[in-house]
Amino acid sequence: MTALTPLFTPRWHAELELGYTRFGETTRPVLRRHSGPLRVQKHLYAEGPEVCQHIIVHPPGGIAGGDRLDIQARVGASAWAQLTSPGAAKWYRATGPASQHLQLHVEAGATLEWLPQETIVYCGAQAELSTLIELEGDARLFYWDVTALGRPAASERFDTGHFQARLDIRRDGELLWHERQRVAGGDGLLDSPIGLDGQPVFATLIASGEIDAALLERCREVPSQVRGDLTQLPGLLVGRCLAHEALHARAWLIELWRLLRPELLGRQAMPPRIWST
Repeated sequence: MTALTPLFTPRWHAELELGYTRFGETTRPVLRRHSGPLRVQKHLYAEGPEVCQHIIVHPPGGIAGGDRLDIQARVGASAWAQLTSPGAAKWYRATGPASQHLQLHVEAGATLEWLPQETIVYCGAQAELSTLIELEGDARLFYWDVTALGRPAASERFDTGHFQARLDIRRDGELLWHERQRVAGGDGLLDSPIGLDGQPVFATLIASGEIDAALLERCREVPSQVRGDLTQLPGLLVGRCLAHEALHARAWLIELWRLLRPELLGRQAMPPRIWST
C-alpha cells in the first residue's frame, strides 16, 4: 500500500514590525504591527525615558517545520531601543525547514541593543536564520546571539537535521560583516578541534565602535566557564565563545556587556528584569 501524502501541514507564518522615534528626551514606540503568533509586551523604561525596552514574545513557545518568523525593527534618528526575549527560542524536530528572517535598521545617532536569550535547536530540527542589519552614519549597535545544538542536559546530541545562519551588517551600504554558518547533524565539525570541539553551544557578540587595549584585556580576563575571546576590528568589536551550557555562554556575554556598554554606548549596564525570571 502506498502511503498517502498529507494534503495539509499545519504551519505558522508570523510577522512583527516595530518602529521607534525620539521625542525630546524620550524614545517612543511609534509602530507595532503584528500578524500571527508574534508580539511584544508593553514597552518599559527601566533606565529612564531615553532607552525604550521591548520584550519580543512568540506565544507558541517553539518553531516547527514550515513555520516562518519575519521580524523588522527601525530605530529612528537619536532614538534608543533595547530588544530582548523572555526565554529560549526552541526549534523542534521537523520533516521540513523552518525559518526566521530578521531585518534591523538603525538611523544616524540612534542605538540598538539586540540581546535575545538563547536559541535551542533540537536534534532533527531544520533551522534556517537570516539577519540583515543596516546602520546609517554614526548609528550604534550592540548585538549577540547564543545557539545550543541539541539538549546536552537530556543527553541529546545534534545527530540529525541542520542549522544554518546568515548575518550581514552594513553601514551606509558598505558591508562591515558577512557571515555564513551551516552545521549538519552528525557532522565531523561538531567534535573536531577546528570546529565546535565537542561543545554544543556557541555564541557571538558584535558591537560597533573601538575600545583601547586596556579594556580589551579586561574583557579577556572575565572569569567564565566558556572558551572565548574578543577581536578588535576597524569599527567593530567581535567576541566568540564555545560552551557546554547555554547558561554559561549567556553569563559570559552579560559580563562583557557590563564592561563594554559604558565605553561604547555611554551608559552603565542595567540587566533587564526578564533575565532574572
